[in-house]
Amino acid sequence: MNTCPQVRIEAASGLLAITLARPEKKNALTAQMYQALVQALEQASADPAIHVVLLDAEGDDFCAGNDIADFVAQARSAQALESADVFRFVRVLAAFDKPLVAAVRGRAVGIGTTMLLHCDLVYVADDARFSTPFVDLALVPEAASSLLLPQRIGHVRAFALFALGETLDGAGALACGLANATLPAHEVSPRARAAAQLLAAKPALALQATKKLMRDHERMLAVIEAEGREFAQRLKSTEAQAMFQAFVSRRGVKS
Repeated sequence: MNTCPQVRIEAASGLLAITLARPEKKNALTAQMYQALVQALEQASADPAIHVVLLDAEGDDFCAGNDIADFVAQARSAQALESADVFRFVRVLAAFDKPLVAAVRGRAVGIGTTMLLHCDLVYVADDARFSTPFVDLALVPEAASSLLLPQRIGHVRAFALFALGETLDGAGALACGLANATLPAHEVSPRARAAAQLLAAKPALALQATKKLMRDHERMLAVIEAEGREFAQRLKSTEAQAMFQAFVSRRGVKS
């Protein structure tokens, strides 16, 4: 049972809809939200009545990435990052065996973008903005994005996103293969839900087999482990601490 009010779960007619519901913080993900996402995906995978999962968000932005206050706390803790909720989420996401459909409006930052690389259909708003500013935080990519993003859009464009902090808009995401369609913001969720419902009506086992054939889960999980080890080292580095402190000072985040 989901006990996190910032992640809303609804199931009907073979479709599980997961909605990020922290619009006042641009749907930045906290440890509690990651726990709810992991639980929802694990239950969806185990439930034969669920054929498809839809990822959506309330408000003007899809996801502003990780909650920086949580990251500051993680960097100061003795817990191994590999066992942290964010890395539990990316492992479950990479191994998820049923179709994932995403509806994206506004900003998708960090894991807000990298989680989309694990989605099978992605519908985005004209005003969507995708960014992966890991290097700007003295970190490295996660969620197997160091493998998947260059595969999808090419090395030089992926490196510009990771290292220069460049952004893609909705049209750019469509042009380079990150999205199926761009739409006015108010049409994104209905279009994504309609696609998810269409998938939910198809033969479920054939859908799962098709997805499995199209994705190299073992390689993705190996890359996630390698990224996690490097991420843990970077997170506790002096340069990352300086970047976080600067962010906290600019935003007034309590640490």
